[in-house]
Amino acid sequence: MDLDEVAGRLYAIPPAEFTAARAAEVRAAKDAGDVRLSREIAKLRKPTVSAWAVNRLAREHPQELAELLALGERLRAAWQEQDAGALAGLTRRRGEVTAKVARLARQGGGLSAAAASEVDQTLDAAVVDADAAGQVRAGRLAKPLSYSGFAPAPVTAARPAPRGRTSSPRKTADAEAESKARAEAEAKEARRAREREEAEAAHREWARALESVTREYDERADRVARLEGKLAKARKKLEEARQRLEVTRREERHARQRLS
Repeated sequence: MDLDEVAGRLYAIPPAEFTAARAAEVRAAKDAGDVRLSREIAKLRKPTVSAWAVNRLAREHPQELAELLALGERLRAAWQEQDAGALAGLTRRRGEVTAKVARLARQGGGLSAAAASEVDQTLDAAVVDADAAGQVRAGRLAKPLSYSGFAPAPVTAARPAPRGRTSSPRKTADAEAESKARAEAEAKEARRAREREEAEAAHREWARALESVTREYDERADRVARLEGKLAKARKKLEEARQRLEVTRREERHARQRLS
């Protein structure tokens, strides 16, 4: 038994079960005589709900997560090469794939709006940063990830400066600011596209549910109407029988009186 093996087991279980499971692993390591390992296990942090949701992706949906991380690799490579055409297409694809993976993370339920936002933040970090991608792929996050700076985005390739002239620091700073602004706009657009796609998917699900419930309601309403019609007829017949009963009782009473 080693730390990687234990961490793999612990970060695969829900956060509510983590503390008790970690204590059990610590005791097992001590019983095995490995005090150093028991101390290392005790240092493992309980994952947040959002971190656990991403860890679950690595175990339950490895292909979909691998697709997102591979797209991130291509996006970072295109950014390094300043390939504006590739960046434009990859940025659009990024929104679609991230939305799909984020939906899978939410399928387990129990995610608050804040936790869902942290999942999105972690997936964005994995796309932009290679180190974050490695952590997400390992499936042992204890907390959500984030990145600073700006995400890769389409840029216009810079024209070479005339020989003998160099760009001034101010022009360089302006170009960097413009590039950053474009990157932030692209990231925001991708996030809006993802949110739109999630909203459309949610609407489709509720629309299907509404159709099913409406059909069920109509069927039950028709059944109730038929039963109410039958009940009205039954009550009418009951009233008729009651009237006949009263007449019969009266006549029987009169006949008995004549016998006395």
